[in-house]
Amino acid sequence: MAKVAFIGLGVMGYPMAGHLKVKGGHDVTVYNRTSAKAEDWVSRFGGKSAATPAAAAEGADFVFTCVGNDDDLRSVTTGKDGVFQGMKAGAVLIDNTTASAEVARELDEAATAKRCHFIDAPVSGGQAGAENGVLTVMCGGDEAVFEKARPVIDAYARMVGLMGPAGAGQLTKMMNQICIAGLVQGLAEAVHFGKKAGLDIEKVVEVISKGAAGSWQMENRHKTMNQGKYDFGFAVDWMRKDLDIVLTEARRNGAKLPVTALVDQFYAEVQAMGGKRWDTSSLLARLER
Repeated sequence: MAKVAFIGLGVMGYPMAGHLKVKGGHDVTVYNRTSAKAEDWVSRFGGKSAATPAAAAEGADFVFTCVGNDDDLRSVTTGKDGVFQGMKAGAVLIDNTTASAEVARELDEAATAKRCHFIDAPVSGGQAGAENGVLTVMCGGDEAVFEKARPVIDAYARMVGLMGPAGAGQLTKMMNQICIAGLVQGLAEAVHFGKKAGLDIEKVVEVISKGAAGSWQMENRHKTMNQGKYDFGFAVDWMRKDLDIVLTEARRNGAKLPVTALVDQFYAEVQAMGGKRWDTSSLLARLER
């Protein structure tokens, strides 16, 4: 059992922290900007809550963060009352936020200065993956630190991999989002085409999902897309945040991402339709308006 702090109890962090407590059996202290959420978590899972990130991190062997964006991450780590104010020497900061590779490298340097360690560890699998403890975790950092942290991360993961030095986890997550953007747009167009052609979408997907066109998106989203329901996971607002990170990094490294840039604009149209909180499969709604 390790002493663990978890900062950020959103739709992902809340169940992830729960798995660390229940499945991992760790001594968990949580912090959330809205204290009522932290109190609710404690009433459900046990453990403790703290008034600040620094207080949550005091004495912890591992400190997890799962917040909204780069600025939020800086606030709860290097900011006033951030975790680095409370972390002991040798502790490991594991960041599950989807953020930039730049901020990951910043935090790696900040951790080293505090005689701590850092791993950027963004996740994939959505809310359902977090609730079921089967997330894919893409890590960047030192190999020895990763091996130390991996058994703890395993509490909420089905796949954990070290991709390279600090920032490599975030770069891997960017590749993940590039793939998803293209897949969802392709699926949306296929469903739209099938409807226009008068085909039975369920029968078609039953067949083509077993061939080369098959994907997680097809298996898990075609039914709700066909029903015009878009309340099943990762929101359009979050996807646009992630794609902004991707496209910013691409401008820096010279990568050409024409499809990703186009799908990002399609998501902007979905936002304008009122679909900011719809899930990412709502690209179909744009085609059917």
